[in-house]
Amino acid sequence: MAKTAINPTREQNYPHWYQEVIKAADMAESSSVRGCMVIKPWGYAIWENIKQALDSAFKRTGHKNAYFPLFIPKSYLEKEAEHVEGFAKECAVITHSRLEQKEGEAGLVPGGKLTQELVVRPTSETIIGESFSKWVKSYKDLPLLINQWANVVRWELRPRLFLRTAEFLWQEGHTVHSTSQEAQEESLMILDLYAEFCRDFLAMPVIKGKKSESEKFPGAVDTYCIEAMMQDKKALQAGTSHFLGQNFAKSSEIKFQNQDGEMEFAWTTSWGVSTRLIGGLIMAHSDDNGLVLPPRIAPAQVVILPIYKSETEREKILEYTTQLQKDLEKICYHNKPLEVILDDSNATSSARSWEWIKKGVPIRVEVGLRDLEQDSLFVGRRDLEPRDKKSLPRASFLQEACSILENIQFNIYSKAKSFLRANTKIVDKKDEFFDLFKSKGKQIFALSHWCGCAECEQAIKQELKATVRCLPFDSQEEEGVCIYCGKPSKKRVVFAKSY
Repeated sequence: MAKTAINPTREQNYPHWYQEVIKAADMAESSSVRGCMVIKPWGYAIWENIKQALDSAFKRTGHKNAYFPLFIPKSYLEKEAEHVEGFAKECAVITHSRLEQKEGEAGLVPGGKLTQELVVRPTSETIIGESFSKWVKSYKDLPLLINQWANVVRWELRPRLFLRTAEFLWQEGHTVHSTSQEAQEESLMILDLYAEFCRDFLAMPVIKGKKSESEKFPGAVDTYCIEAMMQDKKALQAGTSHFLGQNFAKSSEIKFQNQDGEMEFAWTTSWGVSTRLIGGLIMAHSDDNGLVLPPRIAPAQVVILPIYKSETEREKILEYTTQLQKDLEKICYHNKPLEVILDDSNATSSARSWEWIKKGVPIRVEVGLRDLEQDSLFVGRRDLEPRDKKSLPRASFLQEACSILENIQFNIYSKAKSFLRANTKIVDKKDEFFDLFKSKGKQIFALSHWCGCAECEQAIKQELKATVRCLPFDSQEEEGVCIYCGKPSKKRVVFAKSY
């Protein structure tokens, strides 16, 4: 077997491989607080790039940023019955206001019992709705388009770095509209925005669709989602957008005076993506040598590795590579200067090269004495094998750097898209369907008919641990029978195991 930087490999133990990729890239680590994580600089830089790209897209579509309290009175959640039922088991609850030291006793104990418990934000529909009820008075105040960048807390029984943690980072959009149609259009517009972001920045193809009744957001009328395929063929819900109808407007008293002078309840939406996208990025693209990053989202696009044997060589090569770094940083890539790292650490050239391979930097540039004398560079790409490097004249590399990066971005996306297509199949026979999801390594995205019955959906979930990921928008009406019960069905849905 070929030697790899990450052990075990994806084929040997995919969950363990995932953890090792994060560790090798120095992205994050588990916290001493159970279920929480520390996001280290390399991992957080990826989140900052995600945040910057999405924030610009939100602002281009008229949304404005605001911030709302971390603490939500328990009574607010109780106003919307489905909502409180859906989130009750995930809520962290504050019952006391401070810690006290009792006389004659060691240690601190909770004191100042609250008259009303506070929930640590699991999502913000209710607390934001309380503000919206004061801000919205007339149709002239609408639409109200607000986004919040924040952290949320949801207790997780089986935490995994980036995928499921008790505390995570996200953005949550909340909007108010005068008509149902306008709110629905907002929900779908945001879903398109998420899908485009995943395609254009994360190089991650997704399937857009609608959630089933049992899988939708608690309290929503409809939940729309984007589903991505990971390399173990499991689904990752990469983003959701919710049409809330008037449910939360009624519970929060968000009313407005319409053009006829009559008072009516508004129509609202909410939508969000989180640091889970980083988990998806890792699992969609990385290989057995570590992280693979699409150039548009990478913290750095190029790393320069000076290679020398003596202090005299070092001085010459550092002078050359420092100027190369400056010249590269003058190049604009996707409306920003190239991010370039010059690594002159004390580690061997081989160790330094492997460090940046494991971190997923798209382009590695090696410069030794011979390269300097020929005014050339040795260039390696993260979308190719580590040993697949070639020499380029310095001037040519400077001229072609952006096109090389775009080619890497395209190759990473094409590979992921081909993988999704190859592992998304029409399945019409119940025996085949069961065999696929019961057999290790056979699972796929199954496009199968479903009658829409919750009992069939639940039975498949219990027996196979597969769920209806979405009712895809591009699914055409056709006559068929439910994969489980055999009753008539008019559309195929996506069944898959998921994270």
